[in-house]
Amino acid sequence: MPCNHIDYPHSRREFLFRAGAGFGAIALSALTGENLIGSDGVLNPVAAKIPQRLGRAKSVIFLFMEGGPSHLDLFDPKPLLNKIAGQPLPDSYERPVTAMGEANSPLLETRRKFTQYGESGIAISDWLPNHGRIADELCVIRSCVSDGINHAGGVCQMNTGSVFGGRPSLGSWISYGLGTENESLPGFVVIKDSNAMVVNGPRMWGSGFIPAVHQGALFENGPEPIKNLNNPPGVDKAHQQRKLAYLDSLNQAHYQPRKSNTDLEARIRSYELAFRMQAAAPDAIDLDSEPAYIKSLYGLDHPETEIYGRQCLMARRLVERGVRFIQLYHGAGSKWDSHSKIEENHGRLSRNVDLPIVGLIEDLRQRGLLDETLVVWGGEFGRTPMSEKGDGRDHNPTGFTMWMAGGGVKAGQIIGTTDDLGLYAIEDKMHVHDIHSTIMALMGLNHKDVIFMHQGRPERVDMNEGRVKNEVFGS
Repeated sequence: MPCNHIDYPHSRREFLFRAGAGFGAIALSALTGENLIGSDGVLNPVAAKIPQRLGRAKSVIFLFMEGGPSHLDLFDPKPLLNKIAGQPLPDSYERPVTAMGEANSPLLETRRKFTQYGESGIAISDWLPNHGRIADELCVIRSCVSDGINHAGGVCQMNTGSVFGGRPSLGSWISYGLGTENESLPGFVVIKDSNAMVVNGPRMWGSGFIPAVHQGALFENGPEPIKNLNNPPGVDKAHQQRKLAYLDSLNQAHYQPRKSNTDLEARIRSYELAFRMQAAAPDAIDLDSEPAYIKSLYGLDHPETEIYGRQCLMARRLVERGVRFIQLYHGAGSKWDSHSKIEENHGRLSRNVDLPIVGLIEDLRQRGLLDETLVVWGGEFGRTPMSEKGDGRDHNPTGFTMWMAGGGVKAGQIIGTTDDLGLYAIEDKMHVHDIHSTIMALMGLNHKDVIFMHQGRPERVDMNEGRVKNEVFGS
């Protein structure tokens, strides 16, 4: 039996649709020229909405480094760590709960050289040499905190707010709150860098208990991101339209007595979206149409950077076409996990992403899109200062680094600190709930107002615990 929920109208548009047999929504649709009502006569759940505007970002690109990148070796230099490397964690430190139980292992030095870049003087590791070009665009948050000590819980919380599966993903909440600006493309797109599955699988871009139409659409990695985009031989457009019209009549007859089934509604709308995508998607995913200098900017001309470069360039093209939320997984299958051989592992992975990420920021900036596109970088947690297996680091959810750029963010600043060894966040902590709330605010959504009633409870993206970090906002 599906769970019943009480879903009150949370916007003026939804009130107009529900009141007076929906005639108010019909009038509003005529005035705005927007497709607020679908072909089946019901409120279009992905139609663009007018939220309470707090920020100016229109889209999010989340650069997710799956497995837990080491803040100590990338963005948070700790001179004391090298000074006392090989010694145990000082007695003054509370022993953390770690995934592998290596809390008493000796401290591991970092071999990285950090350089302060730009007017902001933000320190960045030599593993990311190109990032120096965008240092003054970054808001580096060194005091992030999560509750997940393993990958399943960490990835789940960074995506959904909870260490347990079943809740809507951040992209789904944003789609639910804002709708889409392009009904011929998915409002929420996920792209992985390999065929490996992200920890927890599709639930990480699922819609949980909110309508299934807001779940993410997975694009394949490689030259054909969307399978079966073209009609088979012998099937022209008129033939296809007749077939889809007949299929829709059957679907609607089945759907009408089952309107509480949002999975069924989403499946029907996916057929409609797939038909529209046949016209819009080929242009959106056509990277070959980009000039050579743009391909080079993203690193498409080098084997080490080609894969993530394609993902980043695809994200820019999707942003241009109004896609709300794009999540680019690098290291799918927890490849940033470095319990051993961190030098080899992080060195290779950093080379994969350094140039493409910088190319994305520079390309968005030169096209005038950076101010309205929020770019977020990070993983599910960081790494410990203690060693594991002699040359690796364990999981560290108690203090790690993420950064944001564009989308109304105050650039060229560092927020928060970790202790002298980088184990615990000690100043301006930002829990995952705060990160989600702040991203929602930058997108123009008050996280306290984006509510879905589920089993009689008002549910929010932050599980009623998040706070917006006002220091992140620019003037």
